[in-house]
Formats: sequence, C-alpha cells, structure tokens
Amino acid sequence: MFEMKREFLKGLELSEEQINAIMAEHGKDVETSKSQLTELQTENESLHTQIADRDKDIKALKKDAGDNEGLSKQLTDLQDKYKTDTENLTNQLSQTKLNGALTTALTGAKVRNPKAVEGLLDMDKVKLTDEGKLEGLDDQLSALRKSDGYLFDEGSKGGYEPAGGNGSDDNNQVQALVDAFK
Repeated sequence: MFEMKREFLKGLELSEEQINAIMAEHGKDVETSKSQLTELQTENESLHTQIADRDKDIKALKKDAGDNEGLSKQLTDLQDKYKTDTENLTNQLSQTKLNGALTTALTGAKVRNPKAVEGLLDMDKVKLTDEGKLEGLDDQLSALRKSDGYLFDEGSKGGYEPAGGNGSDDNNQVQALVDAFK
C-alpha cells in the first residue's frame, strides 16, 4: 500500500493547508482499504473453518461406517453434499476476492461512486488472475472515462494564463504587418 509522506508533499512546495487536505483524503482511502481487508480476512477464515469441519465429519463417518450399507449410503450422500458445498464456498471466496480487487481498483482509478460504475461494467469480461490482478477492467474504465468523465474525480483544473497572453499593447497594425513580412 502506498504510504503518503508529508516530507514528499513539502518537497513539492505545497502549502500546509494543501498538505493537510491531501493527507485527509489519503487517510479516507487508507481506512476504506483497511476495512475491506479486514472483511476479506474474516470471510476467508470463516470459509477455511467450514472446510476443516467438513473434512472432520467425513473422516469420522468413514471410520464409523465400516461395512454397514446404510451408513455407506449416508457417507456417499454427505460426500456429495460436501463436494457441492465446497464448490459453492470456493466460488463464493473467488467472488469475494474479485469484488475486493474491483473495489480497490475503482478507488485507485478515482471513481466517484464505485457501485454506480460497477453497474456499468461488463463483469463477464473482468477476471481475477492468480496474481491478484484484474484483466479486462482497464479497457472498460478508459472507455467510461471518455464517455462519462463526470464519474471520475479528476481534481480541480486551473486555467492556463501565460504572461503576455492577452496580446500586444501595440496599436500600430500596419507596422506589425510590415515587420511580419520583412
């Protein structure tokens, strides 16, 4: 995670008021990321606990089943149920990771309202790689930035007014034309 340093901002010759505003905004982003990380960690621990409990149940049932046909059927049923549960939990965990990575990416792209932008994305084209990177998101965000730029926080843009940009005070237009063709 990027750590904002006041010394860096002072080196850019920003005023104390500007530095405080930047640090406050950065603090909000950091707190949002911490909250998302805690939520993902809690859900991950819960899913791992459920999988461990399932594995214990299967081992205990296999041990008790022996040759008993009724227990063997019960074991088969439980194994099928747990297989389905495992697939669902794995899909749920993958979706949670995708959602967390998407929220982080949208925040990093300075989206004003991540939920609104998420509704405009084609999520079938967005995939989370094994390295934790999102594929298919950048192209969609670029297109949205062009078509709906108001969805992104681009900061305030000051006008460009160079010195002497208001034209010449010289009212002798004939002399200016003569000088231009010399």
